Amino acid sequence: MVDKFSNEEIITFSEYSSLRIWYNDIPKGYPAHWHTVLEIILSVDNYYYAEVNGIHYRIMPGEILIIPPGMMHELTAPPTGARLIYLFDISILSRMKSFSGIQSLLVRPIFISRTTYPSIYEDMYSLLMQMQTEYFHNNEYAELTIYSLLIQFFVNLGYHHIHVQDIFPNVRPTKQKEYVRKFNQLLHHIEEHYMEDLDLDTLAESVGFSKYHFLRLFKQYTGTTLGEYTTLYRLKVAEKLLCDPNISITDVAEQSGFSSISTFNRIFKQYKKCSPSEYRLHNTSHKF
Repeated sequence: MVDKFSNEEIITFSEYSSLRIWYNDIPKGYPAHWHTVLEIILSVDNYYYAEVNGIHYRIMPGEILIIPPGMMHELTAPPTGARLIYLFDISILSRMKSFSGIQSLLVRPIFISRTTYPSIYEDMYSLLMQMQTEYFHNNEYAELTIYSLLIQFFVNLGYHHIHVQDIFPNVRPTKQKEYVRKFNQLLHHIEEHYMEDLDLDTLAESVGFSKYHFLRLFKQYTGTTLGEYTTLYRLKVAEKLLCDPNISITDVAEQSGFSSISTFNRIFKQYKKCSPSEYRLHNTSHKF
């Protein structure tokens, strides 16, 4: 169900579950919407169209599109065809310190095909197929097994980002490992101290770089600026806080690290296309 005021799709999982996989062969699309869970689309038969944050994707059979939580997207199906759609609550994984490096990849959609990710495509496809097999066979530890496969899925993506995409060119391998360790620690620091004023000079000094070198390396590692990364993380925190009606909007702004209620309202509406009050009014808690 898509809320007509905020365009949020309310995802309902089955009782005691935090994931959902289904084989979708319905010849209808889904208008622009967003949700707080991770979505992965694997086209099975015929193409499938997706528009995510204004970027268009034609997903051919065997191709994979990862849509991070909170991203506005629209889906269009052909008259015939089928696809597997995976929905995951990844807040479980985000509690792991080492997941900070993966979170930095989830600031944009990720399109995986034999062309875009040739070195890991077969493994990624195989992991998704194993997930759906576990899910539809309803094995005793299906959910636990699926999450273990999802972790491996993200591990493959993380190693590809570091080693194949060469995010730190002209840096010797031992130094690259040091950079990755430092930036993962830094991202975890941001997630722990998002309510504070994150001073650029202090952050740069904490990883041993000048602020200009630091800003360049941060963009190389995360694909986004320090300011935008921090804003996106604070918005994720705000979404969770808004689900509690006992916390005022002013307190949500403060507890998610925004400097003022006006700044919070402006940025929230810029990214979510609705005000914090509208989000709260029309948000329905997920059933896990």
